[in-house]
This record gives sequence, C-alpha cells and structure tokens, in this order.
Amino acid sequence: MPSAPRTTEHEIKIAAAAGDVYRLLAQAEDWPQLFPPNIHVDQVERGEHEERIRIWATAGDTVKSWTSHRTLDPERRRITFRQEVSSPPVAAMAGTWQIEELPSGEALVRLGHGFRATDEAGLAWLEDVVDRNSRAELASLRDLAESKAATDALTCSFEDTVRIRGEVRDVYDFIYEADRWTERLPHVARVRLDQPAPDLQTLEMDTRSKDGTTHTTKSYRVGLAPDRIVYKQVTLPALITLHTGRWTFTPTGDGLTASSQHTFTVDPDAVRDVLGRDATAQTAIDHVRTALSTNSRATLALAKAYAEARAAEGGTAEVRAGEGRP
Repeated sequence: MPSAPRTTEHEIKIAAAAGDVYRLLAQAEDWPQLFPPNIHVDQVERGEHEERIRIWATAGDTVKSWTSHRTLDPERRRITFRQEVSSPPVAAMAGTWQIEELPSGEALVRLGHGFRATDEAGLAWLEDVVDRNSRAELASLRDLAESKAATDALTCSFEDTVRIRGEVRDVYDFIYEADRWTERLPHVARVRLDQPAPDLQTLEMDTRSKDGTTHTTKSYRVGLAPDRIVYKQVTLPALITLHTGRWTFTPTGDGLTASSQHTFTVDPDAVRDVLGRDATAQTAIDHVRTALSTNSRATLALAKAYAEARAAEGGTAEVRAGEGRP
C-alpha cells in the first residue's frame, strides 16, 4: 500500500536576475549540464506553456527514469511539474519551482515537492533522495547562475559527422556494444558494462594513455534506438568538470549520416597542473576538443567501414571503436 503523502520545501538565494534563473530552469534539455544527478532529458511533447519530458537521473546509487508533465509560467516565474510515469519506490511525485525577485536584485528560489512512496519501507529512502537531490540541484543552479558568463567561456560544444552507405541498425549496434571495446580498442584495458534496465548502461573502463599509464572513467549511457545514444560521464579526467555526449544516426536516401556530439567544460584550476604553467583556458579547450574529436572521428570511420562491409558482403569485420576520451 502506498505511503502517506509527504511534502518538503528547499530554498536558496542566488546573486543573479530572477528572469535569468527562470530561463535556466525552463530549458529542461540542458539539465544534464546544470544538475549533477541528471543524465539525459528527452523532449516528448512541447506546447507554448506545457510540455512532457522524460528524465533519466541518478537517485542514490541507482539510475531512475520517469516521464513528467510541466507547466511553465514565465510571467510569474513559476514552473509546476508532475510525474506521469514514476519508477518504484516512487508512487507519485509533483512539485513547484518558484523564483522571486528580491529588492536586493537577487533571486530567491523555492523548490517544493509532494510525494508518496509505493510502501512505507521505501519512504525513508525517497525522503533522503529528495532532500539530497534538492540541495544538490539548488546549489548547482546557484553556482551556474552566478558564474554563467565565466562557465560559458570555459564550455565547448562540437560535432563530427560522417556519411555511411549502410544500415542504421548496424551503426547503432556498433556504438552500443561497449562490452566489445577491449577487442576493438587497443587503448582500452578493461571494460565493465552493466545494464540495470532496458536501454540503460553503466560503463566503467580503464583507458591506456600514450605514456602507458591508465585512468578510469565511468559513464551512464541511454540507448534511444534506432537513432540516438546519449551519455554523461560521471568520473571525469582532471582537466574537465563536465562531459556529455550524443551519438545520432539519421537515415538518408542511400544510407545514413552518423554524428558524435560533445559538450565539455574545462576546470580552470586544473589547467596549469595538467598542461603546464604557460597553458591557458583556451589551450585546455583546444587540447580536450582535439582529443575527443580524434577519437570520435576514428570511431565514426570504423563504424562506417563496419556497416558498409556488412551492407556489401553481409559479413562482420573485426574493427575498433569507442567514445572519445580526453
């Protein structure tokens, strides 16, 4: 039997214009860059003031997915949300973002939740997750809003694309089958791939650097067959504080276009330690972009060779591939 309903409210004061804070919250597709728990947000439907979104996010040590309905009121700077499809132990979840402009010019943000668990046993866990995620989300919102100009200058997004005369499914499978990367990638020493739910992967891997050392990365990946695989790296190299990505596969008349998109943010405090005392933030951006793009383009080229060989001969070639790593 579902638990009794619970309500919570968290608030934070932000040294930024209330309208700017509202816009950050309204753009749900950007939440993986804004909120650490968010892995991916998929726009399901969108109207002028209402939308349905599907969210994948960490909840404690697990990843949960749910579909929410949101109502956006830019004049009142108010966003209400209600989960349409929840994941146990959540039985129901709704809430409100309210942004107020203070006389000081700061913004006061209130985040309220009303929820029920599927049973009393899950209520304590849910209360803890709501509390921790609310605090983390508000802190991240404050940090980004107060330093947005500086963060934007340290953030880079780019995309590499290739045309392939083959089948979308072959290219999708080639990228999705990360458990084969030790066979296909000479710089991958170890892969641990878990699939806790359909189309959700937790990918941990040890990667060899040119000097022979190894480093460990961990990503959450969401498969949105047949046209997208999205991911967020949660164990990051020292030089960056954010890395999200997306593989897209778009059919054309004679095959498809395959693209690899990256968004990353450089850590300014790590630039000189990693790249030397003469390095600048732009040096770091160029360094990371080159590393990611080199691996992405190599992956796309090998995916192209694999799919085109299958299309021409119906065979499977041993190829090497993987997501870019700085």
